[in-house]
Amino acid sequence: MALAFFFACIMEEWVIQGCDLGKCYKLYARPLDRLREVLSFRGSPYHQDFWALRQVSFAVQPGESWGIIGENGAGKSTLLKLIAGVTRPSQGSVEVRGRVGALLELGTGFHPEYTGRENIYFSAAMMGLSKPETEALLPEIIDFSGLGDFIDRPVKTYSTGMFMRLGFSVATTINPDVLITDEILAVGDESFQKKCIRRMEAFLAQGKNLLFCSHSMYHVRKLCQKALWLDHGQVRVVGDVSLVTNSYEDYIREEIEAHAQSYRKGEEAQDSVECSRLGAVRLLNAADQETTRFKMGDLVRLEIVVETPDGVAPAITVGLVRNDKTGIYGALSDFDNVQPLAISDKLFRIVYELPDLSLLPGSYTFRAHVLDPPGLRLLDTVEKDFTVQGETREVGICRLHHRWVV
Repeated sequence: MALAFFFACIMEEWVIQGCDLGKCYKLYARPLDRLREVLSFRGSPYHQDFWALRQVSFAVQPGESWGIIGENGAGKSTLLKLIAGVTRPSQGSVEVRGRVGALLELGTGFHPEYTGRENIYFSAAMMGLSKPETEALLPEIIDFSGLGDFIDRPVKTYSTGMFMRLGFSVATTINPDVLITDEILAVGDESFQKKCIRRMEAFLAQGKNLLFCSHSMYHVRKLCQKALWLDHGQVRVVGDVSLVTNSYEDYIREEIEAHAQSYRKGEEAQDSVECSRLGAVRLLNAADQETTRFKMGDLVRLEIVVETPDGVAPAITVGLVRNDKTGIYGALSDFDNVQPLAISDKLFRIVYELPDLSLLPGSYTFRAHVLDPPGLRLLDTVEKDFTVQGETREVGICRLHHRWVV
């Protein structure tokens, strides 16, 4: 598989190419075990192999911006270090064409005893710049960082936000061909984060390449065209940024729900009193066909059937959430002065209808709740997942009818 990928890559123009990349670390239970292993005449191992990254292959084309996503410990930072040349792979290969500007872990490449100004010269030299080139860029670096008089103080006195300001200013001002950032927006004040976003957008507008590691799917979608999702050191999904980030958010939502269900099962006591229960809950399209896939603008129906013990019409609530648990909308039948229709002595039916689905492409969940007739006590809940498909570059949750006036 890796060989086939390699031959596919050499047929195309690329800026960054990783082929069957892997990184293995030796883990020792005690510091002394490292020495024992070196001195062992039999070559006895005193360590355990830990593969932080394994069998990762990808190719970044000119002008592409890539998001690197995944949970903590997935191997994201390890991959970026391999691309930046900070560490070498244990297997496979990685090649980068052009100058690289990298902002990895906070403080990487900075000497704590040096001042900010001295570290600028030091970092620029490590990136291949001469002293005259650095001196020409120095005013811009200091101005963008906003460090003021702190630029001539030792960086060991800097806060994490100040570290980030200095590192980002250096990495982006040297005019790299490839910019690598690892959680650059995780620290720092809001105004500087906005400056970072604007500078990265300007960088991409020049047709250069960005590798952007972040837990913020909003910023990944905003800045990147493609994404690579790492899971326990291996590629889980790679491709279009919307596809990958939606898949990742679905996974996170399922993980959260699984933990929540486990908690509820351990905590909830079964109510022995008979109460209303949701029966059939179906998602229907305009042709009354049950489905979980819709397009923007489609008609959507949520059909709800409730069984009551006393034959009294209950109150119904419908909630709509995105796959990251962001609440979108909620409607209550009693607030709208609507009652479910009786279809037998104890069965009631009601349909919640959206005539023009305005949600942007992604994964969503309808939550149907049945309450007691006064609408005070929640009795039962059913969730129905669905996806919205469509081609758009709009951002957010839903499409609002609008127009531009100039």
